[in-house]
Amino acid sequence: MRMDDYRDSDNVEDRRDGGGGIGRGGVGIGGIVLALVVSYFTGINPMTLLGVMEQTPLAQHSAPAAHKPPANDESARFVSRVLASTEDVWNDSFRQNGRQYEAPKLVLFSGSTPTACGTGQSAMGPFYCPGDRKVYIDLAFYRELKDRFHAPGEFAQAYVIAHEVGHHVQNLLGIADKVHQAQQRTGKAEANALSVRMELQADCLAGVWGKRTDTMKKVLEPGDLEAALNAASAIGDDRLQQQAQGRIVPESFTHGSSAQRVRWFKAGFESGDMNQCNTFKAAQL
Repeated sequence: MRMDDYRDSDNVEDRRDGGGGIGRGGVGIGGIVLALVVSYFTGINPMTLLGVMEQTPLAQHSAPAAHKPPANDESARFVSRVLASTEDVWNDSFRQNGRQYEAPKLVLFSGSTPTACGTGQSAMGPFYCPGDRKVYIDLAFYRELKDRFHAPGEFAQAYVIAHEVGHHVQNLLGIADKVHQAQQRTGKAEANALSVRMELQADCLAGVWGKRTDTMKKVLEPGDLEAALNAASAIGDDRLQQQAQGRIVPESFTHGSSAQRVRWFKAGFESGDMNQCNTFKAAQL
């Protein structure tokens, strides 16, 4: 993946050598997002996780001191440039749709860090917190992506960032709030089904980013698209549940099957149009 022509984003916070205070707070949509991310790795129904969270209020964050990543940190510079590419794509796309894009911050951390959605943990994987409009990632996750999920490659790594930024796009468009409100009015199965549609839409938006950033800068090299599709497949609910618990429970899916995740990423990539990502009106996922 050729990112040398991209600028470094000004919206990266490096907390890898910092700490922060923790207070008290409530669950909200951010708690749902964190629960969904945890479900990636555990196979546990996120509604169960939320039940635990509701008994233990999440922390409000007091952000630690942050700084720009060191100029010689190639991994950090790579994600910074990926973030910059999302800024360019979504600024342009929002403008074409008569809207104004507000870029999120991307926070690099190690181990754990306070957020507006509670304490973020490396074991949760990358996640987006609507409460502070920030994407959080421990770069050690990329080793997990390669070694545990067998999904190597820079475009696979970039897809991870683009997916979380897709959640930010959903937040800006009011989709996240609508989904949260609808989940509160339904049972677990229906809430899970809504989560699947939300995650698949974020995959589609990541595909839109991939297409449009390649159109802008010609960043893709042979094998890059396959790497991203492999990553999307590797984190499908069916594959993760089979690995975690030896069986597949479709009604507990929260992110979509491997085939669905690949299908919607490809839908976004082939169209390059965010308006083709309305998973909530799709008759078949």
